[in-house]
Amino acid sequence: MSTSTRAAVLVESGRPAPYADSRPLEVVPLTLDPPGPGELLIRVRAAGLCHSDLSVINGSRLRPLPMALGHEAAGEVVATGEGTEFAPGDHVVLAFVPACGHCAPCSGGRPALCEPGAAANGSGTLLGGGLRFSDASGGRPRHHLGVSAFSEYTVVSARSAVKVDPELPPEIAALFGCAVLTGAGAAFYSARVEPGDGVAVFGLGGVGLAALLAAKAAGAATLVAIDVVESKLELARELGATHTVAGGPDAVEAVREITRGGAGKVIDTTGVVPVLEQAYRATARGGTTVTVGLPDPSRELVLPALSLVAEERTLKGSYLGSCVPRRDVPRFVEMYRAGILPVDALLSHRLTLEEVNEGFDRLHTGEAVRQVIVF
Repeated sequence: MSTSTRAAVLVESGRPAPYADSRPLEVVPLTLDPPGPGELLIRVRAAGLCHSDLSVINGSRLRPLPMALGHEAAGEVVATGEGTEFAPGDHVVLAFVPACGHCAPCSGGRPALCEPGAAANGSGTLLGGGLRFSDASGGRPRHHLGVSAFSEYTVVSARSAVKVDPELPPEIAALFGCAVLTGAGAAFYSARVEPGDGVAVFGLGGVGLAALLAAKAAGAATLVAIDVVESKLELARELGATHTVAGGPDAVEAVREITRGGAGKVIDTTGVVPVLEQAYRATARGGTTVTVGLPDPSRELVLPALSLVAEERTLKGSYLGSCVPRRDVPRFVEMYRAGILPVDALLSHRLTLEEVNEGFDRLHTGEAVRQVIVF
């Protein structure tokens, strides 16, 4: 049996901000086909707004349109297709890479690099290749990263879902699907922050602050937070940053002075190439620079090649925080409950679905940390 829903659908990329005026996302009625084998019908309870959504809205990452956006979510299983371990009533967090479990990266313990998952995400389908949304004219809107969370109901691959305790508030649970996995994973797994390390984090949105919290939990001795928004620097200080630096041309020298020559672990979350270049220059000899942001695909990074060898430097990317969602979502939730990762501090705004365009204005200007649509 099909399901009726209301969803925020992107019909055209590249409309100018302010989005409250240009309205790139249209909240429209859609119909959902029932879940196929290995799929779940989810009642979405909460969905976060992320720069990965914004990059599709502004056209820096091209996706097939129309598309029901949203990729960071928590919800409840309503119905299941054949061959899943889930049952109606299960509460889940949705991860934005549906890992097949069989390809070479999955078999090697790197599900964030799942090859069929990447292909499905690029084409705007579910993992099995299908489309489940229909609009009033018979069109088939695409799925965003296998999730399409800006919808009252959605169909996902069971490979996108991780069971969580139903007592976890949905607006907090949603954060674990992207912001926490990406940010905390970058600190724990990609940068491998250890006790006593000097760490710098460029960009203090939801992902950057999650990285900061994880670096603190891992025992960083010096923790430098960099952003252009003073309110975010203030929040970083409240969450454990030992130093804060205003973003801009003097940020590199400030970080190098604080850390006496550069931070051993530097995490860039901005997706802005000049900031990534700053992050690299703020990294110590022998240090590691990790980038998690998604720059425009046309941008290129220019670095002094000699430094990679002569200074034994490491520059590495981190997708989904190099996490294994089925292992790390429960792990990070327990750290939240223990007070080690107070990720509830990242939640800056609660929205209705109708306020989604205004929410992306706040994200575009840097005003918000993490905004969550609550259904």
